[in-house]
Amino acid sequence: MGRPSKYKELLSDSYSFKLTKSEAAPLNEKIALSGMRRADFLRDVVLKNKTLVVAKPAASLEKRRMQFLFNKTSNNMNQIAHVLNGASLAGKLSSPLCESAIAQLEAIAKYLRAALHHVD
Repeated sequence: MGRPSKYKELLSDSYSFKLTKSEAAPLNEKIALSGMRRADFLRDVVLKNKTLVVAKPAASLEKRRMQFLFNKTSNNMNQIAHVLNGASLAGKLSSPLCESAIAQLEAIAKYLRAALHHVD
């Protein structure tokens, strides 16, 4: 028979995340100073620490609809740019005309992105 668990309830859910070296350094220092195992330290910090969780406000129906339309439009604009580039490489479209059309597509995309940020 194995050693009895120090927890009253079986630990069943696992959480995982990665940190950069600069983020991990102070955390590892705190863990070492605590004398606890990493899992025990993190469990203690997360479950017993008073943390303020600020929920991100949900996007309005208008913003979600605009995001949907922006994504669809962006896809169509990418297809247009792809055809323009192919026609230019095949010699069916002059390079200056292709560059001008692509610049206009980029201007439209920039305008749409700006408009999307101003919704809500």
